[in-house]
Amino acid sequence: MKSVGATSYLKKNTMLIALVAVIIFFSIVTQGKILYAQNINNLISQNGYVFVLASGMLLCILTGGNIDLAVGSVVCFTGGIGAVMMQAKMPTFLAVLVMLAVGLAIGMFQGFWIAWVSVPPFIATLAGMYAFRGLANVVLGGYAVGINDTAFLNVFGGGADCYIPDFLNGKNLNMTCLVVGIIGTLIFVIMTLRGIAVNKKKGIVGSSTTSTVVKMVIIAALILWITYKLSQYKGIPTVLIWIAVVLLVYGYITTNTAIGRYFYAVGGNEKATRLSGVNTKKVYFIAYANMGLLAGLAGILTVARASSAQPTYGQGYEMDAIASCFIGGASAYGGVGKITGVIIGAALMGIINQGMSIMGISTNYQRAVKGIVLLVAVLVDVLSKKEKA
Repeated sequence: MKSVGATSYLKKNTMLIALVAVIIFFSIVTQGKILYAQNINNLISQNGYVFVLASGMLLCILTGGNIDLAVGSVVCFTGGIGAVMMQAKMPTFLAVLVMLAVGLAIGMFQGFWIAWVSVPPFIATLAGMYAFRGLANVVLGGYAVGINDTAFLNVFGGGADCYIPDFLNGKNLNMTCLVVGIIGTLIFVIMTLRGIAVNKKKGIVGSSTTSTVVKMVIIAALILWITYKLSQYKGIPTVLIWIAVVLLVYGYITTNTAIGRYFYAVGGNEKATRLSGVNTKKVYFIAYANMGLLAGLAGILTVARASSAQPTYGQGYEMDAIASCFIGGASAYGGVGKITGVIIGAALMGIINQGMSIMGISTNYQRAVKGIVLLVAVLVDVLSKKEKA
């Protein structure tokens, strides 16, 4: 029984173990450079869009392995609109609202064709990928548009001052960052222990208490270590706040709301879900409308980090988001996947990119390695499905 339990635990945490192994590998081959405080900061800032887009992509995948190929183009289009507006000296808050609204409108437009006209998601979003890339070029006139709005850059993660100030005035370390890390860790530990207690009281049988506590300790230690590293540099980058908000919100939606359960139900058995009274068309529509909204937010983060908008921005973003979901354990058949898996998948992709960049390996080989990692992750899912069958 212990052997079966250990095997089951390893299967459930394969990619987490892989993430730890990859970190150890790159820390050795880069002589610890990948663990420098500045590199950890860069890892978060450079991959902010991946965490945001992958959170939305997960909902699309849950509905039956469906994806959205248009998100990279929507990122470019919405970012371009915002940059042009700010260049014209329009209010920053208005530009931000317009970028989010345009992203949501695009998601609703694509969701309409997918949900109510039954156009396959692959075709509908492929059309969107071409259309909105072209419109992005029209908006930008084929040229880069710079952004000089300091408030926008600082709030959304661009520029040298896009960090939460150290209100506690630490000398060698950013004490505000450390305090936030400690408080966040305590909240996580309390919630985990409370969950264990509630499950025991209700008689719910799940993962063993020991394995849950071990995972809790590892994650808590990781949170403290990351915040300590960030405190050695400039503290908490503002983009991390946006990432945390998105992950917490969608983690709650997928685990504690009715609509969250509907996403899993549609992916598990759409016909049975529809017969049970759930409006499955509305579920599809919400998934793609939400994806458009998050693409708008990713557009904001992208142009803020680069301090400009260019017609080439967003290329390949959809693939990074899709890969992060599948690497993080989302099923290619739908109905399976968690936000925690998205975090692992996005972090793994980012570490591979950064580690190979530090080693001086070309982007072509980086793409090849990411492709292999994605294939292995999907193979694990496919083989596990065959075993259950």
